Amino acid sequence: MRYVVHADLRQFSLRDTSAWRPGDGGWTDEAVTSHRIAVEPSALSVATARSDLVEVEVSAHPGPPPVLPGAEHVVEADLAVPGGTLTLIGPADYPDRSRPLPLPPGRYRVRVSYVEGEPPEGWHEHEFGAHLRYVLDLWPAAEPAPVTVLRAGAPIWDG
Repeated sequence: MRYVVHADLRQFSLRDTSAWRPGDGGWTDEAVTSHRIAVEPSALSVATARSDLVEVEVSAHPGPPPVLPGAEHVVEADLAVPGGTLTLIGPADYPDRSRPLPLPPGRYRVRVSYVEGEPPEGWHEHEFGAHLRYVLDLWPAAEPAPVTVLRAGAPIWDG
């Protein structure tokens, strides 16, 4: 599924709203400088190159898909989905603007790929940063695994 999300504050999140509790946001120094994602229990935030409307593609798979050859940055992390519904949302979105994504409850591995993209309809000319498409691939994971950078791209902003 493809979505356009308002990545205000240069981020958006994928979270199980039945279990997620506000924490520190997961934005450690390593999350900002290396991973480009912040991980909390039942929530994953993705750093974006723009504080603007961004294109996000989300797909569920039975197992790990191939790494996208054109992705300039690729990172994986675990995400607990105890409630069976994820929500894709920007930090300034109202709850009625969230995009529900039903999945069987369990642990998932999420691969976030940063791919060159085109500006989505409605984007803001005054914002700066590259137009990227954020591809999120999810699949069931039996065992926990650490955040892993599969392909490290150049920094997208100076956090």
